[in-house]
Amino acid sequence: MYRILLLSYAVLTLTTNVACFIVLHGQTRWVDPPSKSKLFASSGQEEPKTPDDGIDLSLDERLYRVRLSRAPGIEWGTDLSFSFVYVRDLDPSGPASMSGRVEKNDQLCELTPVAPGARPVNLLGASFDSVMSAFAGLDKTVSEVDLVFFKGTKDELKAACTGGEAGSGSDEITVTVIQNKGSKDEKTVKLKAEAGTNIRQLLVDNGVNVYQSLTRFTNCKGKQLCGTCIVDIKDGLENTNWKSMDEASTLRDNPDSYRLSCIAFAYGDITVETLPPIEKYQWTR
Repeated sequence: MYRILLLSYAVLTLTTNVACFIVLHGQTRWVDPPSKSKLFASSGQEEPKTPDDGIDLSLDERLYRVRLSRAPGIEWGTDLSFSFVYVRDLDPSGPASMSGRVEKNDQLCELTPVAPGARPVNLLGASFDSVMSAFAGLDKTVSEVDLVFFKGTKDELKAACTGGEAGSGSDEITVTVIQNKGSKDEKTVKLKAEAGTNIRQLLVDNGVNVYQSLTRFTNCKGKQLCGTCIVDIKDGLENTNWKSMDEASTLRDNPDSYRLSCIAFAYGDITVETLPPIEKYQWTR
């Protein structure tokens, strides 16, 4: 499913000269890399025209800093995790393209307003909303910004942060599952999975039922048609993708933490309660 984020579109139009921005539904909140991250290490040397707490470009040759208009002519992109914002496309006549340095797929790491006393804003692995807020929150007197980019993939950037190698292994998460909540048969199990796993598929593959009543036999088998595989994300909701408009409409009479597990993905540790109490719109339950 696709979701046009109208608010983000408005921000993008103001800050990046982009006509529109469509993303796959999905969001997680960025957790700062470990303290050993070499991109956050301090070398004790100050980069020219950059505050002491800015990213030291000498730490990795793939890092670079470029000064651009606050409306750089960049269409920003992200994946289902809704973090690690990168250059999805460039306006051929925009400042970024004309600089000759910024290229498609470069990863955004930092923003510093060009103004007296301005401090850098760390955007390494930040959520899409955080990046848009950083641009939208610029003082109206700021006309230029210094942006730090990383030339490489998301995996390569993460490896650079942790000192590992790209593709050396996927992130593992823990999905805690509460079954039969409040009954004598209540049981809690912990499942290990790769970040980005589909919640319904993980539960079903591990013998966990996500359907009540007759829908156990009449459901759509995860084809996103019936709207009956409802679970409650008791903890870690921020580590799942955003709801699409269709999902939000289907679950409109239920708490925000309720998800259709067939279109919900986990990018960090979460706690899931199966078979939660549901309201009238889920008459098939």
